[in-house]
Amino acid sequence: MNLKDKPALASTQIERPLPVTPPGAPFKERAADGFVLGGFTWRHALPHSMRPVVIINAATSVRCRHYSRFADYLFANDFEVITYDYRGIGESRPASLKNFNASWTDWGALDFEAMLKRAQREFPGQPIDVVGHSFGGCAAGLGASGQSIRRLVTVGAQFAYWRDYVPAHRWRMFGKWHVVMPLMTMLYGYFPGKRLGWLEDTPAGVVRDWSTPTARFEERPSGRALQAKTGGLPFASVSARTLAISISDDPYGTISAIERLLDYFTNSSNTHLRIAPQDIGEAEVGHFAFFRSAYQATLWPIALSWLQTGELAPDTPGRQVPRS
Repeated sequence: MNLKDKPALASTQIERPLPVTPPGAPFKERAADGFVLGGFTWRHALPHSMRPVVIINAATSVRCRHYSRFADYLFANDFEVITYDYRGIGESRPASLKNFNASWTDWGALDFEAMLKRAQREFPGQPIDVVGHSFGGCAAGLGASGQSIRRLVTVGAQFAYWRDYVPAHRWRMFGKWHVVMPLMTMLYGYFPGKRLGWLEDTPAGVVRDWSTPTARFEERPSGRALQAKTGGLPFASVSARTLAISISDDPYGTISAIERLLDYFTNSSNTHLRIAPQDIGEAEVGHFAFFRSAYQATLWPIALSWLQTGELAPDTPGRQVPRS
């Protein structure tokens, strides 16, 4: 049996070069409401019932291709991997975004849920793990099949409550995301973020959720709708061992923002790891850099170890934030 076809049971990182070309194969998946999503699958040639499959949930309006090198890394360390784009983004973008009202809740309750179902169907009986970046960590709590998640790693995960933004940049960020973004969305029928160099173009419903300045997710427009429809939010269905990674120079992922989201995962065993760039010999990391291949040797093994064992390695950089 080839090394990469053995079950991922040991907490070890395979030291070998990553492939130059990502092996992800494209797929289409239909969500429960009929919308067709696009993504990529990293699948080993020989199946193994103990090999986990990792679903990667992207940040708001970040294409799933941003996570391809990290998916290569997980694949090289004996995981199957699914990446996908939320409706309105990248591989899942319709012909026109004008007045296409996909919301954050659609991204979680419909799109992420479709990936959970796909993982169960395509990899029957194999453990399912999730990596969620930024809003992708919130999306991990919105799928009705959340009880199927074994382990969860989030990076800078929060749902953009403006008072949680780092104080030094709070008002600039408020103006950008809570004033300019919704005004431009009203003008165009969607947010033309790509034209501005501010992420991908973004559906109007997502903009409404992001820009609503409330401290509770169920007070965001689509959160209210989901709660009214189902009588509650599905976060409590997730019982995964959860590692929330935050970076100290991330202006979105402050301690209060990370803890605000973690408080929704009431039935998970939650660990919050706070890392300063200096802990890994860097001057800065920020909100988006974690998944860049430059951090393969320093940050990626932290996520890998948790996915393999559900524990932090003894030499993990950073500090654990006490949970109230």
